[in-house]
Amino acid sequence: MRVAALYDIHGNLPALEAVLEEVHLARVDAIVIGGDVFPGPMAIETLEKLLALDLPLQFIRGNCEGELLAVAAGDEPAGVPERYRSTYRWLAGRLNAERRRRIGEWPASLRLHIDGVGSVLFCHATPHSDTMTFTRLTPEARLTPIFAGTGPLVICGHTHMPFDRTIGDVRVVNAGSVGMPFGEPGASWLLLGPDVQARRTEYDRARAADRIRATDYPDREEFADRYVLHPPSEEEMLQAFGGADE
Repeated sequence: MRVAALYDIHGNLPALEAVLEEVHLARVDAIVIGGDVFPGPMAIETLEKLLALDLPLQFIRGNCEGELLAVAAGDEPAGVPERYRSTYRWLAGRLNAERRRRIGEWPASLRLHIDGVGSVLFCHATPHSDTMTFTRLTPEARLTPIFAGTGPLVICGHTHMPFDRTIGDVRVVNAGSVGMPFGEPGASWLLLGPDVQARRTEYDRARAADRIRATDYPDREEFADRYVLHPPSEEEMLQAFGGADE
């Protein structure tokens, strides 16, 4: 069994399309979507693209899906900064009741057995939280209790920066982000079986930015410039997440 793990797509359909071309060439048996399909400029179209695939597909819920469903229900989740709440409301207004129901059924985590790799736990951020932030620099002592007993391998995302590290006796691999990378541009994902391969897919980012700017997404200009054409550096984001590493 070979599995592709795609995390943090954030409605970047051009990036997803490029990754899916490589996924098909890799002849995977299944795809795991690791949360945060939303929000993003082409998030509805991205979800429809995923649901139309002719491969077994399993979703887990990211923090942004939970926040989107809360907004759709009329709440104002504290996890969404004020400046982005109008964007969530815009997306919630385009998400029909059936799609909201299906997203609400996505589990917080799942476990698969992958040939050559063994038992793998997929979660969005950590096994017990979809919002906790940690990076390759976060001290192991802080993380050991969180990952104890969850191994031998955990695949996560959330911070949009790939890494591969050992926490106690658990190997923890961050898949990075398909649609909103922090660090090198391009789309990051993982191929699992018979080993763990970090992949980065290049795509025509200028054309992708044009497609994004042509949408009605409220933050389309910022998304195209900051997350497609000129993604923030890893150093910048490690500093931004600095509180998680103390």
